[in-house]
Amino acid sequence: MSKTWWILAMICIAGPVTGLQAQEEGAGDEASVEAVVVELFALMKAGDAESMAALMHSDARLATTGITPEGEPFARVVPIQGWLEGVAGSTRELDERIHGTEVRVEDNLATVWTWYDLYVDGVHSHCGVDAFQLVRTAEGWKILQVTDTRRREGCGG
Repeated sequence: MSKTWWILAMICIAGPVTGLQAQEEGAGDEASVEAVVVELFALMKAGDAESMAALMHSDARLATTGITPEGEPFARVVPIQGWLEGVAGSTRELDERIHGTEVRVEDNLATVWTWYDLYVDGVHSHCGVDAFQLVRTAEGWKILQVTDTRRREGCGG
């Protein structure tokens, strides 16, 4: 076999192995990102807003979308602190159960799209979709934005 063919054969073998390694590393990132979201809702259920805040980027915000009683679409953006204060001040168990989660990671940006059902003191309240954007920091993955939809009908819970 000529030297050129030998080099080409090695490149063909090494290419897929390198690609597989990159996929495996990405899968690790996806698992780490999803773990942040799962931990967030476990902390919310426990009423631990302080630990929830530790998962947030310092510029984090919350956006809610929906339809007004008049049938008009709306989007409302607020600092994440309002949500955290609501969790800290609540005497009720807030249990947000996620399912059908999709995670995408590219470089230092991650997106999590997940369906949810919210239970308050064990009673189904509403459902919708949560969309998270996370960024990689020196401390690990941090939540930069949470956007949700909310509805009371057509829920799985």
